[in-house]
Amino acid sequence: MAREGPDWQGLLKWSLAHADGTQPPRNLSEEDRKWFMEAMQGQTVNVIKRMKEITLVMQTPEQVLEAQGVTSADIEDLLDELEEHVESIDMANDLHSIGGLVPLISYLKNSNAGIRAKAAEVVTTIVQNNPKSQELVMEANGLEPLLSNFSSDPDVTARTKALGAISSLIRNNRPGIKAFRLANGYAALKDALSSDNSRFQRKALNLVQYLLHESSSDHNVVTELGFPRIMMHLASSEDAEVREAALRGLLELARNRTDESKSTLAEDDEKLKQILQGRIEDISGMAPDDLGAAKEERQLVDSLWDACYNEPSSLREKGLLVLPGEDAPPPDVASQFFEPPLRAQSARTVSTTKDSNGDKKEAPLLLGLGPPSSSSSGSGNQTSPQT
Repeated sequence: MAREGPDWQGLLKWSLAHADGTQPPRNLSEEDRKWFMEAMQGQTVNVIKRMKEITLVMQTPEQVLEAQGVTSADIEDLLDELEEHVESIDMANDLHSIGGLVPLISYLKNSNAGIRAKAAEVVTTIVQNNPKSQELVMEANGLEPLLSNFSSDPDVTARTKALGAISSLIRNNRPGIKAFRLANGYAALKDALSSDNSRFQRKALNLVQYLLHESSSDHNVVTELGFPRIMMHLASSEDAEVREAALRGLLELARNRTDESKSTLAEDDEKLKQILQGRIEDISGMAPDDLGAAKEERQLVDSLWDACYNEPSSLREKGLLVLPGEDAPPPDVASQFFEPPLRAQSARTVSTTKDSNGDKKEAPLLLGLGPPSSSSSGSGNQTSPQT
């Protein structure tokens, strides 16, 4: 199953020979044009051919592959290769055309956890920012095994990869979001937040925040399920990224409160205030380097405090919301090393005049239109010199 590829070395030599700058451009001969087009098209043909070969392996029953000496590690390597190919949106969409999407989805139910996780990774790549493939995966009933793995797979890596695939599948995909809700996806998200795996928690929190941002009607759902209290707890996590993700979710709830979420946040007002005060104390005691790394958390804590209590947090008073230099413009490297030729020339050849005291005075550098002619000096169309 060795990979085939185009003659990159030949293409490189050909390109250098025709674009080395030593000869004027010339029209390609028909022979050169034919060779170049065949070389370039060969890559596409080889990828499709290779994807068909991988599809054939995925369609082969597991027991047959085992009898032929194909191991789970071999399958994972093939899925790795397939993922590289489908990074191209065109190739991702072509996977369905050549019959590879359905067997890929079937690998989500494979008995090997590594294969289930790797298959979910490939699905993630296929559907990411790709509405057509999102639709194809939904039509192939790909959400069902992903939800099953996300909610109940015994392997936490397979659960995490399934969650990542779900996030990409339903993003900017209203039918996907609706299907996720109907399949009790929020209950699975709540369970994920109770996991002791920080990466799994982060992905779940990020999806919660996205769903809350997309639909205000979901605020009541997450409130009824007790998400605010869980997110408050995670806002004190030892993992900085978990803390930030939890704070983003709470901020989304606070900024778009429904009557029910207002009631819940009011009930836990004292607890939330203690948590935020605790974060402010921890931030206040951070070393300078840690303070810089906690920039987003500092901003989230202050924004959440302001959204809940209609006043800025004490981080502002302490000068910890914006550290010295964080709001400063970047250094002007361009003007120092890449001075415009016109300005540079003007600086070298600037003319001089004498003022009333007889001292030399530099003439201003004109960047706009030139001065009007003497005949129009009395009109209102004069252009003032700019410095």
